[in-house]
Amino acid sequence: MDETKESLILSGFRAKFQVDELLVLRTTAWSWSVRPAQATLGAGILSLNRYAARFSDVTAAEMADLAALLTKLEQALQSAFAYEAINYLMLMMVDKHVHFHVIPRYPAGRRFAGLEWLDSGWPAMPVLADQQHRERVDVLALIRDRLQADCAD
Repeated sequence: MDETKESLILSGFRAKFQVDELLVLRTTAWSWSVRPAQATLGAGILSLNRYAARFSDVTAAEMADLAALLTKLEQALQSAFAYEAINYLMLMMVDKHVHFHVIPRYPAGRRFAGLEWLDSGWPAMPVLADQQHRERVDVLALIRDRLQADCAD
């Protein structure tokens, strides 16, 4: 694939998932952002900063960077929302770029920003089609800001 097509795929992916607008933390190789469709409270997107079509294209240095980022991500999500489990889903059926959907899992509801958040798939597969509180245009930024604050601690 040529560089122009790769660049278009990557920029389209970043726009679709609002990576820059909802960015929680960026490292040399990876970006962690809030997922625009909140299947569960704190759901995120963890994406490679350069284009790659296959997980096997990720370099050893990028994998080491991912490991360090995962520690911060999990600590921030735990501190902010006290998840019970976490799912990392690499689906890449529609968006053919290396990324994970990060889905914190909860056996009971959580309250955040004055709203009740549920995990309607618990304890089975997460319901990725859920878009909780999508009518609240401010809530994604509130989640991002809370996670950023917990990353700084």
